[in-house]
Amino acid sequence: MQFGMLYEIQVPKPWQARSEYDAYQQVVAQVQVAEAVGFESCWTVEHHFLSEYSHCSAPEVLYGYLAAKTSRLRLGHGVVLLPFPYNHPIRVAERVATLDLLSNGRVEFGTGRSGTLIELDGFGIPLDESRARWEEALDMIPKIWMQETFSYQGTYFQIPERVVVPRPLQKPHPPIWMAATSSESHEIAGHKGVGLLSLTTLLTPDDVLSRIRRYRTALPDAQPVGGMCNPRVAVLQVVHCAPTMQEARANAKTSVMWFHEQVFAFSRPFLRDNIPQSYRYLQGIQKIDTRNITFDYLHDNSMIIVGDPEHCIQRLKVYREANIDLILCLMQLYTIPHEKVLESIRLFGTHVIPYFRSLSSSQPKI
Repeated sequence: MQFGMLYEIQVPKPWQARSEYDAYQQVVAQVQVAEAVGFESCWTVEHHFLSEYSHCSAPEVLYGYLAAKTSRLRLGHGVVLLPFPYNHPIRVAERVATLDLLSNGRVEFGTGRSGTLIELDGFGIPLDESRARWEEALDMIPKIWMQETFSYQGTYFQIPERVVVPRPLQKPHPPIWMAATSSESHEIAGHKGVGLLSLTTLLTPDDVLSRIRRYRTALPDAQPVGGMCNPRVAVLQVVHCAPTMQEARANAKTSVMWFHEQVFAFSRPFLRDNIPQSYRYLQGIQKIDTRNITFDYLHDNSMIIVGDPEHCIQRLKVYREANIDLILCLMQLYTIPHEKVLESIRLFGTHVIPYFRSLSSSQPKI
């Protein structure tokens, strides 16, 4: 089981003139430390208009900088929003290929369609077309990478024959992933033969693993969208590691609760009658009595991983036993100070990652 960092790039108010500058510089410093202590990858989201929650609207620019500042870390888009006009698929193919060349073939290409109305409405994307637009773009991009010349006639794109350059270093192309929140989307990822980025907010490990089983059940009959099947599974976890349980709780409690409050807020606009079926799972979040969602509730139900290194190890064992390939650790969270995030990264890299690496090395070679 491998470990990656995941960033929303959260910038809490009140903002100063250099708040966003400081946040980005801190992310770069944290990523460099993460590489040094044994994390295998770094991933960021693409979000728009979500002030405080995520100031990561141009991850492709950030990744160009990180490619020069690191040498080993895989650089994962978690995700590129594919429904047009978020991003034109030709431009996505060009940007990802360029990053793959500059990073010496370190790109992981995660895709998604978006799950907030503030973003979808802001870009004028009809809710009932978001999945179809994502699917058409996803169908195009690996073809662009693999074919000498490319043309396309679809519902949303009519592209005459062109030579699209550059091409990625990885062959046939960088690994493709899909972000999945609903049970249905886990199954779709399996049918398409792409890696699974399973989002776990407000889910117990049993709930998460149940959805992952749907993905793995669909994989054998997959019709891969690209030139290869990517059968790996990644699970997102809110993580904070500190020397003691008490310190971890004190560092993270406010930020963990704020993060979950934002999830409720983003799903609230979906409470209307004309929501397409594929987004109705978000209405279910609003049925939860938020008075019951306390830090202790999240902690006791293993919905977060906040504690000392031994606690983190124990909470992660269930995913190791389920053969999860990658844990994405969301550590840069709201008001947790930069120094505490760095300490969390170092403790995790010094104690937690070596534990799971030793398990892998002790397994007999086949």
